[in-house]
Amino acid sequence: MRFGLDVGTTRTIAAAVDRGNYPIVTAEDAVGDTHDYIPSVVALDGDTIKAGWEAMNLGQDHPTFLRSFKRILAEPNVTENTPVRLGDHMRTIGDVLGAFAEHVVSVLRAFQSQLGDTSPIEAVIGVPANAHSAQRLLTLSAFSQTGITVLGLVNEPSAAAFEYTHRHARTLNSKRQAIVVYDLGGGTFDSSLIRIDGKHHEVVSSIGISRLGGDDFDAVLVKCALEVAGRADDAFGKRAKNTLFDEARTAKEALVPQSRRLVLEIGDTDVTVPVADFYDATTPLVEKSLSIMEPLIGVDDLKDSDIAGIYLVGGASALPLVSRLLRERFGRRVHRSPFPSGSTAVGLAIAADPSSGFHLRDRVARGIGVFREHDSGREVSFDPLIAPDTDSATVATRRYKAAHNIGWFRFVEYSTIAEDGSPGDISLLSDIKIPFDESITDVDSVAITHYDGPEVEETITVNDNGVASIHIKVHGGATVEHTI
Repeated sequence: MRFGLDVGTTRTIAAAVDRGNYPIVTAEDAVGDTHDYIPSVVALDGDTIKAGWEAMNLGQDHPTFLRSFKRILAEPNVTENTPVRLGDHMRTIGDVLGAFAEHVVSVLRAFQSQLGDTSPIEAVIGVPANAHSAQRLLTLSAFSQTGITVLGLVNEPSAAAFEYTHRHARTLNSKRQAIVVYDLGGGTFDSSLIRIDGKHHEVVSSIGISRLGGDDFDAVLVKCALEVAGRADDAFGKRAKNTLFDEARTAKEALVPQSRRLVLEIGDTDVTVPVADFYDATTPLVEKSLSIMEPLIGVDDLKDSDIAGIYLVGGASALPLVSRLLRERFGRRVHRSPFPSGSTAVGLAIAADPSSGFHLRDRVARGIGVFREHDSGREVSFDPLIAPDTDSATVATRRYKAAHNIGWFRFVEYSTIAEDGSPGDISLLSDIKIPFDESITDVDSVAITHYDGPEVEETITVNDNGVASIHIKVHGGATVEHTI
C-alpha cells in the first residue's frame, strides 16, 4: 500500500492512496480516541525512546518529554550523532528520529491491517524545500530502516501544489498558469513558485527559512500571557514551560475570525489575552514570511501576473491573521486550504500514486559551493558550484591544475549570495583535506605551500531527492578519490 507522509515539526500526517482517493490516516491514542495526526514528540520510558502517541501516554509533564525535534534536523551541522537532550539523558538525533519513524510506520501498518491489506508499504515523504542534504538523508535513512520502501522525497510546497491542482484546477487557465505555495508549518516556512500545465508541474523557484513557524507564534502568545499576568520575569521549569506552550497552542488553534480573546491557564489563574494584542505581537512574524516570499512574486498586485493564486498550507497558516494579512496585500487570489495541515500529505499521496498522472520537475532551494585556500593558506575564496533553483537532479564537474601541496575544501550548502560574493544561510556539507603532493602522508602536520600539482577533478552530484554527494579525483602520481 502506498502513502504520502508529511513529517511535521509539531504533527505528522499521512494520507493513503486508495483508488484515486487520498484519505488521511487516523491514529489511536492510549484511550482509543482517533486522531488525524501523530504528534511529533518523543520521551524516554526507562531506556526506551517512545514516540508519538506512546510518548503522549507518558504525559507531557514527563521529565524527558521532547517536542519539535525536527528543528534539530535543520541545524547547519547536524549529523546522525548530534546529541539530543531528553531530560537528564542524552540520545542522538539518529536514535530519536529512528524511534519516531518506527512509531509512524506502526500506525501505517495498523491502518493497513484494518483494510485487510497485506501488501508491502511504500511511501513518498515530504521535506522542507529549504532542507539541506543532512536533513534529507537522515529522514530517508530513518524511514528506510523501518523496512518500508521510500519511493522518494518531495519538497513540501511542491506536494501541496499537487493537492491544489487536484482541488482547484478550475482556477488555472491559459493566462494564469502559476501558483505560489505559502507553506507555514510548525517550525519552518517555505514558498515555491510553480508553473502548471495540466498535470505537469514545474517548480520555477523555491525559498524558505528553517526557523519560522507555529512554535514561534506559541512563544509570542506565552509571552503576552505572562505580561498580562505580571509574571514576565518569572523563571519556569521544563514541565511548567511545556504546560504553558500546550495551553498556548490549544488556545491559538481554537481561534476563528470572530474571536476577541484568548484564555490561558497559568498556575491556578485564568489569564485573558486580547486577540488584537496577540495579532499585533505576531504581525512581524507574518510580515517576515511575506518578505521571504516577495522575490517569487515581485509585485503586490497580481492582476497583471500569470499567478492564479497564493495557496496557504501548513498548520500555522490556519491562524486567521495569516490569511487576513495576505488578502490585504494580494486580494481575492489568496486561497487557504480547507485542511491546511493535511494538504501536503494529500499531495505526497498523489505523488505516490502512479495512476494520478502527475509529473513534477523540481528544483533545489539551496546551492552548493566551496571555500578554498589561496596564497598558501593566507586567503580564502568562495566558489559557487551549483546555484539555487537548479534542477533537483544535476551534476557539476570542475577540472583544474592544483596550485598547492594540499587541497583543503569546505563544501557548504547555501541559500543566498550577498553582493560581496559571500554565501548566506550556510550549512556544512563536507570538510576535506587531500594531499596533492603524493609524498605527504599526514595533511594535518604539513603547512599549505605553493606546489605545481596534478590535475584535479571535482564532481558534485545532486540526486532526485535533493541529496548532494562529492567526488574528488587527483590525476597523476598517486590517485586519491574522495566521495561523500
